[in-house]
Amino acid sequence: MELAANLSWLYPDLAWSERFAAAAHDGFRAVEILLPYDQPPAWYAARLRDAGLELVLLNTPIEAGRGHRGWAAIPGAETRFDEALDRARAVATATGCGRIHVMAGDVSGLVAADCAATLRRNLERALQRTEADGLMLTLEALNRDDMPGYCYHLPEQVLGVLRDLDSPRLRMQFDYYHVVKEGLDPRAAVMACGPWIGHAQIAGADGRHEPELARDGLLEAVAALPGLGYDSWLGCEYAPRGRAAEGLGWNEPLRLRGVLAAGRGANHAL
Repeated sequence: MELAANLSWLYPDLAWSERFAAAAHDGFRAVEILLPYDQPPAWYAARLRDAGLELVLLNTPIEAGRGHRGWAAIPGAETRFDEALDRARAVATATGCGRIHVMAGDVSGLVAADCAATLRRNLERALQRTEADGLMLTLEALNRDDMPGYCYHLPEQVLGVLRDLDSPRLRMQFDYYHVVKEGLDPRAAVMACGPWIGHAQIAGADGRHEPELARDGLLEAVAALPGLGYDSWLGCEYAPRGRAAEGLGWNEPLRLRGVLAAGRGANHAL
């Protein structure tokens, strides 16, 4: 398992054109970008290529109003969801990104059964439309404190959707930050979700800064991932307290335990 830098969070003091080189300088081989839509897909592809980085995750677009958290579970917004997916696919195709986080939306005030049925239909259609691309679609439970009204806030709710559709290209985006914010035991949660996890992310629950692995049982919870068959990226989706490079020492306990690949990607302990 290796770390991936979330460029939308880690380098807020830098212009977007400078964030790619900064991540590469800090030892990352891969990055996440929340919403890579302010420039043409070719622009992102060129920045990634120049920095020698791989884009491993992006989100479907969001919009003002009802769509500020996505469209996948919003009845009557099927056309907007399809358009959002097409924009994400265009970036994924240009950059070689293999995962798209499907934003489900704020369902507050809507009928739960209608939203569930809409989500299912949209995901079925999305899986068909992305089959030739070989893309993995991910669903992420977002905590109620930060994202009130979001379609699902607990991993078990996402598991229900995944089991219902039962596609190898539809997986959970497991974020330790949201799990801890919901008051869950992160190790128990990751053990329950094991085979369904297609991407993992981390941040400290206190302020969403660098993870404190000694708190909330995080060290054991992250260390459990490889034993569940997960051998991919751990996204650093947090706001650094200072410069990103200065805070990377948080991951040293994981390297000492052999959880993170030695000598590969963000191996600075500054």
